[in-house]
Amino acid sequence: MFDLQGYGPILVQGTIITIKLGFASLVLGLLFGLIGALFKLSGIWILEKLANIYTTVVRGIPELLMVLFIYFGGSIILLAILKLFGYHGRVDISPFWAGVTALSVMFGAYATEVFRMAIQDIPKGQWEAAQSIGMRPAQTFFRIILPQMWMVALPGLGNLTLVLLKDTALISVVGLHDLMYYAQRAAQSTQKPFTFYLAAAFIYLLLTTVIMLFMNRFEILANPAARYAKKLRNTRGQA
Repeated sequence: MFDLQGYGPILVQGTIITIKLGFASLVLGLLFGLIGALFKLSGIWILEKLANIYTTVVRGIPELLMVLFIYFGGSIILLAILKLFGYHGRVDISPFWAGVTALSVMFGAYATEVFRMAIQDIPKGQWEAAQSIGMRPAQTFFRIILPQMWMVALPGLGNLTLVLLKDTALISVVGLHDLMYYAQRAAQSTQKPFTFYLAAAFIYLLLTTVIMLFMNRFEILANPAARYAKKLRNTRGQA
């Protein structure tokens, strides 16, 4: 049952592609989410409406449909834009970047709400105190609000990151040679689907476990009180 019949190296290769896809989507998704949250809290009508439309539309569309739309429709839209500038050639979107775009857009829509709630959880008095000593809004956000926001947002972002990693399996439907793609090909070639899907499941489980360990570590680093409590427990344990 555990004989991979020589397909182990390509599963490793697919795992590397999955990790790259997930990491790139996470970085862009965090950026989209932070921008979306700032738009929602900006107090500017047009920015609030754009952010609300973004989160409403994206969260209402199944992930698989988003992947297919961006992969097949993205090149059409991009070509239509380029034609306005005189370009009439062919435009192809690679499965990898179509996947990154789809996953980051979906991640960003959910992260927008996580960031928004985290920012609103910080007392308004901190904004007012910063303003009273002459700090500009940008300085207040990056030096005072943002560090505290991460402490509140990290648990929610951790859950979204786990979902993002599992959603990378959807990109195999448009031909990306990721872990799921190679597991499917190996299962078809050997007629042993249970073996290779089980192997893929173990790899995804390993990756999600690593992410959870990192997120737990980040939560401790972002929370000075938690660090002190852990240090105090260790000190008492040694005593």
